[in-house]
Amino acid sequence: MNTSLRAKLGTAAVALSLLALTACGAGEPAKADPSKSPDAGTEATTVSITHAQGTTDVPVNPETVYVFDLGVLDSMGALDITADGVPDAVYPESLAQYEGDEFTKIGSMKEPDFEAIAAGEPDLIIISGRTAPAYEELSKIATTIDLSVDQADPLNSFQDQAANLGLIFDREEEVAEKLDAIEGQIAATKAKGENAGSGLIILTSGGELTAYGPGSRFALIHDELGVAPAAEVKHEGAHGEAISFEFIKEANPDFLFVVDRDSAMGTAGDAASAVLDNELVASTKAAQNDKIVYLDASGWYMVGYGLNNLPAMISAIDAAL
Repeated sequence: MNTSLRAKLGTAAVALSLLALTACGAGEPAKADPSKSPDAGTEATTVSITHAQGTTDVPVNPETVYVFDLGVLDSMGALDITADGVPDAVYPESLAQYEGDEFTKIGSMKEPDFEAIAAGEPDLIIISGRTAPAYEELSKIATTIDLSVDQADPLNSFQDQAANLGLIFDREEEVAEKLDAIEGQIAATKAKGENAGSGLIILTSGGELTAYGPGSRFALIHDELGVAPAAEVKHEGAHGEAISFEFIKEANPDFLFVVDRDSAMGTAGDAASAVLDNELVASTKAAQNDKIVYLDASGWYMVGYGLNNLPAMISAIDAAL
């Protein structure tokens, strides 16, 4: 783990201790869930969480947690913590349990069902980019935090997000160990990536093509794993640059990394392999050397940065290089 993250955890732990003393002095009742906390029976406390939309006091080991972000669900799963409420969504196999009726459905990925959420009386609501505009309204119902991953600096942002989850669920050491392992995995893959040649990352959706370069939502491949970009690509926020097949031919990448949005969203459309089956793409080094890499669409597009999913994403690139 890097020094800065350990410093963040240490500072937050001090804040947590001070808040615990304050809560104890005020005689606040405990709010720990024996089924979720390794420290069942500990005194009541909150922890101050700095997130994408401010700083919020959050109960430690909240009993009822509603989560809109699949990356956060993935990280909670890595810590053996289960959410109580989730959105209606197309879940990847790793999160398929949340399709069940035993989990309260709290709206769509973008549009919360405020009535259902209020009826469930959650102790904590966790949102991210797709639900960010609803932050103020959700905060009127229950304690709400926005654990969006910053697309401009995703890895550091993810580390902050994971550290926050460790504090909220009293799993700081487990989170630290997992982040240490991820850093080691990144270093090993980067050593291969820097000598592997150039790469171009594209997303297919309804037959249209979008490219993503350094500093974008899929920039893990370039920024952290060392694969040189095959072309200059513009991007804005989570969006890439609309491109043509001629763009791919001119970029002529050694590796063509492909995310199939239609597959991730469960919508009808030609598979990415069919979209890319043409002479322009076939003329590239990637095609001729069998280096067109179809990434796990759900993992890359829907889940993204999570304590289980990020290692899987890195492993996929490592295997392709």
